[in-house]
Amino acid sequence: MAGTLIGILVAIFIIVLISRGIIVVRQAEVVIVERLGKYYRTLDSGIHIIIPIIDKIRPIHWRYTREDYRGNMVVTQRLENRIDLRETVYDFPRQNVITKDNVSITINALLYFQVTDPYKAVYEISNLPEAIEKLTQTSLRNIIGELTLDYTLTSRDIINAKLRDILDEATDKWGVKVNRVELQEILPPEEIRTAMEKEMRAERDKRAKILQADGEREYQVRVAEGEKLAKIARADGEAQAKLLVADAERKSIELIAEAVKNTGTDPAQYQIALKYITAFQEIVKQGDKTVVVPYEATAMLGSLKTMEELFHK
Repeated sequence: MAGTLIGILVAIFIIVLISRGIIVVRQAEVVIVERLGKYYRTLDSGIHIIIPIIDKIRPIHWRYTREDYRGNMVVTQRLENRIDLRETVYDFPRQNVITKDNVSITINALLYFQVTDPYKAVYEISNLPEAIEKLTQTSLRNIIGELTLDYTLTSRDIINAKLRDILDEATDKWGVKVNRVELQEILPPEEIRTAMEKEMRAERDKRAKILQADGEREYQVRVAEGEKLAKIARADGEAQAKLLVADAERKSIELIAEAVKNTGTDPAQYQIALKYITAFQEIVKQGDKTVVVPYEATAMLGSLKTMEELFHK
């Protein structure tokens, strides 16, 4: 019985020993193995066999974010035997920073990074998540401290790029590659937000008035241009009409001149006499009983009478 029990215990020990010596590493993960307390090798994805007791897995601090039953984000850290090589996001809690113009603002940042050298991530830094968080906070304070509030609110992309460059350079010796940094929220104090809202409303009202004034001015310009074009068109029409009348009179004089060329009568005088007659007719229509005729008109009227007799012949 004693031999059987010992055999069973030995078998169980061997089974446990073998099971602890077999390690399955998943895709996109690695495992750091130490032999007698010294770095031995890095296990990639697949099945590996190590020597229990002599070989041990070196854990790494890792950070996790979860949401509790109240909807609040809870950050926890624990030791992991495997190092995740995928891109990881850290949502850092809000922190207060002071701008160059002494305004205290609250900023919430997101950091996207990836472990590129597991050896450095384990042996070059004792607590990688905490080191990244503290480095991000101090770097962000330094950057915002050199900027004014207005520039901070309007230059997120510039701040993100500058912060990413600083973090990527600082974390390179930890075997970490910082891919992106995003500022989620930039919250000024309540009184600053109220003042900014009033300023934005005033700016919108000013732009609206400027647009209205520009529209009215454009309307007046268009109306003036229309009136100018109308006057030009009327002037052109009157000029054309006068040219037509003058041309008609010219042709009339030419015809009269052709008709009276052998009578010694001046065609121009004949035309003037016709106008006199027309004027006298208008005066008579108005009911005036007294008509003053210039002395020069009697000769022209006599010529007109002669012409009339000549045409009747």
